[in-house]
Amino acid sequence: MDNIDARDVPPTFRDKAASEPLGLWPVVKTSLGDILRVPRLSRRGVAALVGVVIALWLSTAFYRVQPDEEGVVLRFGKWVETTDPGLHAHLPYPIETVLLPKVTQINQIQLGVSSTSAFGDGQPARGRQMLTGDENIVEADCTVFWKIRDPGSFLFRVDNPELAVRIAAEGALRDVISRTPIQAAMSDKRQQIADETQTLLQSLLDGEHAGVEITQVQLQRVEPPLAVIDAFNDVQRARADQERARNEAEAYANDILPKARGEADRIRQEGEAYKAEVVNLAHGEADAFVPLLKSYESAKDVTAWRLYLDSVDAMLKKASKVVVDTSGKGVSSVVPYMPVTEFRPPAPPAPAPAPVLSQGALK
Repeated sequence: MDNIDARDVPPTFRDKAASEPLGLWPVVKTSLGDILRVPRLSRRGVAALVGVVIALWLSTAFYRVQPDEEGVVLRFGKWVETTDPGLHAHLPYPIETVLLPKVTQINQIQLGVSSTSAFGDGQPARGRQMLTGDENIVEADCTVFWKIRDPGSFLFRVDNPELAVRIAAEGALRDVISRTPIQAAMSDKRQQIADETQTLLQSLLDGEHAGVEITQVQLQRVEPPLAVIDAFNDVQRARADQERARNEAEAYANDILPKARGEADRIRQEGEAYKAEVVNLAHGEADAFVPLLKSYESAKDVTAWRLYLDSVDAMLKKASKVVVDTSGKGVSSVVPYMPVTEFRPPAPPAPAPAPVLSQGALK
C-alpha cells in the first residue's frame, strides 16, 4: 500500500484518506459500489426499459408445435387444452406453460431375457418362466411397440409410462400363455398369441386411462427352460413319431375305405339292376298273358290250337332232326322234311403260299 500513488486513488478515497487510514476492504467496497450503482434514467429511458420487459414477457405467449408433437397447455400447472401442430398462443409465462410430447414416435420395450440370467451365473432365468395351458413351463420373449395416443392422460395419469407398459405387457403375455398348450405356443399359434396379447394389453391400458396405444406385439422366442430342453426334445420326437404313424394309418384308411365303398356301391347297383330286370320281365310276361287270357276266354278252341302250334314251332326251331309219320294215320298232306343244314358243302382248301425268291434268283 506504500507504493500507491495519490493520483491513482479516486477522489472518494482521497477524501476518506484525510480522515482515516487507508485499508484494503474500504477500497474494494467503494469500487464495487461504483460499479453496481444503478444509473439514473430519464422518464423516456424508464418507459423504454419497461416496454422491452413487457415485450419479452409477451413473447413467452407464443409457441410452435412440430408435426410430430401435440401441445399440452397448463394453466398454473393444470391441464386445460391440447393443441395441434402449428403456431399457437397462450397466456404468458408463468400463467400458462406448454409441454410438447412426441405423439408419432414409436417406442419399443423388450420383454424377456435369454436362457441364462443377467448375472452370468448360468442359472435359469426363472423370472421369465411361464406356465402354459397344459401345465408346462416355457420361457417367452416378445417386443412391444407403443406410442402416445392421448398426451394429457399420458402426462398426468401415468407416473412412469415405460414401466407401466412393461408390467401390463408381462401380465397380458402370461395370461395368454396360460391358456395355450405348449405345442401350439411353439408352433402354429405364435401369431395368435401375439394378437391376443396386444388386444389384452390395450384393454388393460385403456382401463387405466394411460393414453398409450399398442401398435404391435412381436413374439420372438418360446422355448422350454434350458434344464429340461433335452427331455423336451425327446418328448417332441416321440410325438412326431406318433403323428407320423397316425398319418400313415390315416393314409392307408383313406386308400382302403374309398375302394371298399366303391365296391359296395357297385354290388348294390348290380343288385338293383338285376332286380329291375327281373321285375320288368315279370311285368312284361304278365302284361302279355292278359290279352292271351282274354282271347282264350272268347275262343277257347282256336286259341288252344294256336298255342299248340306256336309251341311246336318253337320246339322244332331248336331240333336238328324231324320224324315224319308216313303211316297215313296222321295228316296225309305233310311234305317230308329235309334238313338242309346237315348237307353243307365242304370248305374250299386254303391257297398255297407263294414261294419267296431270294435276291440272287431275282438277278
